[in-house]
Amino acid sequence: MADAGDSGAPDPVTIDEDRIARLRLIRSANVGPVTYHQLLLRFRDARAALDALPDLARRGGGRAIRIASRAEVEREVARVAALGARYLFRGLGRYPALLAEIESAPPALIVRGRIALLDRPLVAMVGARNASAGAIRFARQLGHDLAAAGASLVSGLARGIDGAAHAGSLDGGTVAVIAGGIDVVYPPEHAELQTTIAERVLLIAEQPPGLEPRARH
Repeated sequence: MADAGDSGAPDPVTIDEDRIARLRLIRSANVGPVTYHQLLLRFRDARAALDALPDLARRGGGRAIRIASRAEVEREVARVAALGARYLFRGLGRYPALLAEIESAPPALIVRGRIALLDRPLVAMVGARNASAGAIRFARQLGHDLAAAGASLVSGLARGIDGAAHAGSLDGGTVAVIAGGIDVVYPPEHAELQTTIAERVLLIAEQPPGLEPRARH
């Protein structure tokens, strides 16, 4: 979807055919970020890459590949909009520039909140889940000071240091990147924090709505 400014509301513009094809490609079986990018480089657009997938699978000696259907993707798009979220696609619009430089960067992100926070200097902070009280206080204060200085604090909303860093930087600007769907809360004790981040700052997910976080994510 095209950017709708800095609000958390879903973009009213209907997602276009190119983005539908991009979503179908990345949601297809055995197509990860690296394969996705290689296919786009080779075929120039997602629709052509989708058309070529069955033949590529046959020539590679593998089983017939399961390609995500248009109906599946349209259901996902509707769910994302209903959640007040939107998509950012690599190479299009407001996708984070530094992230796009990584070969394995996610082809599509689902975001809720103020995407303008991605235009600020970004500082990542991660740490132990089982952190000491002193470390928690330090992470919270450091998060606060970084955000006050104009940076966006980026972390993973995990227990311990991540959560403390987010809590400290809530007022100045924090970005939480989660492993599951944008509507899935993990860990459970961060439910209120995750909701606050989505409503006041910025929440980012790579996976489609409803997907529980898994270790490989």
